[in-house]
Amino acid sequence: MAKVGIFFGTDTGNTRRVAKDMATLLGSGLAAKPVNIRNAEVADLLRYEVLILGAPTYGEGELPGLATGNATESWAEFLPKLAGHDFTGKTIAIYGLGNQKSYPNDFVSAMFYLYDNFKQRGAAIIGECGTEGYNFKVSKAIVDGLFVGLALDQENQKELTGPRVDAWLKTLQAAWA
Repeated sequence: MAKVGIFFGTDTGNTRRVAKDMATLLGSGLAAKPVNIRNAEVADLLRYEVLILGAPTYGEGELPGLATGNATESWAEFLPKLAGHDFTGKTIAIYGLGNQKSYPNDFVSAMFYLYDNFKQRGAAIIGECGTEGYNFKVSKAIVDGLFVGLALDQENQKELTGPRVDAWLKTLQAAWA
């Protein structure tokens, strides 16, 4: 199988750290070096058959970007660049970071925007996860009763991140096989 491209948006570095951990767990034979989306072009994503995309949720369920106070561009500025591009035949898994205590009404909602944008462009989205084990009220990232990807809370459940990432990657690898 071709290498997996890992792209993330971040300002604080938490989403980057998770991306790096994922790349390490997958190994350099399978995963390419993770790339901050601010340093990527659409052609960079199109080079891969399989992508893992990560985003934290800001404010009221928003993607990271200049409007949310990020120091640099991120997913909010990148997604409009997808216009006119086809991701049919690409397999995409999404992970998101959020804070279920401070933002229980928008927990990991930013994942939905990645899901929706890439699904509209023909990508197959895999890696949905159950909502059990979390304590929040609302998330835009729930479709058909499941998160559209892996939900992580580095503020309140940091000890669960490693086991969740490991289990999720094993599920993804089984789907890629």
